[in-house]
Amino acid sequence: MKPWNLGKAIGQLTSTSDLAHNLAQCRILVQQAAQAGAQALFLPEASDYIAASAAESISLAKPVEQSEFVLGLQDEARRWKLPIHVGVHEPAADGHKLKNTVLWIDERGEIVHRYQKIHLFDVDIEGGPVLRESESVERGMRIEPPFDTTVGKVGSTICFDLRFPEISIALRRLGADIITYPSAFTVPTGKAHWEVLLRARAIETQSYVIAAAQVGNHNEKRVSYGHSMIVDPWGTVLADLGDAGDGPKIGTAVIDHGLLQKVRTEVPLRRRTDVYPEV
Repeated sequence: MKPWNLGKAIGQLTSTSDLAHNLAQCRILVQQAAQAGAQALFLPEASDYIAASAAESISLAKPVEQSEFVLGLQDEARRWKLPIHVGVHEPAADGHKLKNTVLWIDERGEIVHRYQKIHLFDVDIEGGPVLRESESVERGMRIEPPFDTTVGKVGSTICFDLRFPEISIALRRLGADIITYPSAFTVPTGKAHWEVLLRARAIETQSYVIAAAQVGNHNEKRVSYGHSMIVDPWGTVLADLGDAGDGPKIGTAVIDHGLLQKVRTEVPLRRRTDVYPEV
């Protein structure tokens, strides 16, 4: 029988176009998480690399079985017997775009779960970034059911998915205890919306939310907000790693399944699906 309270870690880093450098940062985070006694490590979106252009990003993408970054993390998971949840790029079938995906690598180093980002980040913020993720990234076409892990049932989403409550509500209905948002939020959108949306998703689904985030300057064009967070089902922020891009760092918190059940029992969310459609 699994322990009732289980620790997990989030990792924060600054990925660049150098996959070997990014893997080295992640190796440090894996070691720190294992030595802290975590039962799982959650890493950000695009942990393998963040390129300076769409063309460079497409050129760097490799199938997971050929990716030095993914193979290296699989080795680390086996070495430390630590499951890893990590965002990476994969080539799309047409050869002209990428998949923005998240993988669950179990303690044996096996990839046992994959989710492809559904909502793509196309924005033109006045005085801020202009980003067109859809120009180089293929959108995912399905929500993946929550899967069993050492810390509970995990439902995966990625970054911009955070703005759409339907996906987290659907994952909760499918049995999720934990909903993940590995991200690379921009600074303007992060300052405005990051914490409030993460807390809202946790409160409205009565689930733990784990949001490992990129931080700092990736290149001359890209800066990420940071503030990797863990939020409990009551909306309390248990960890916040701030916005200093001064090297890889982890934050830890405990998954308290007693609290999870207490919140869901004491404040039951009985949806009126006789009045509005079920998500």
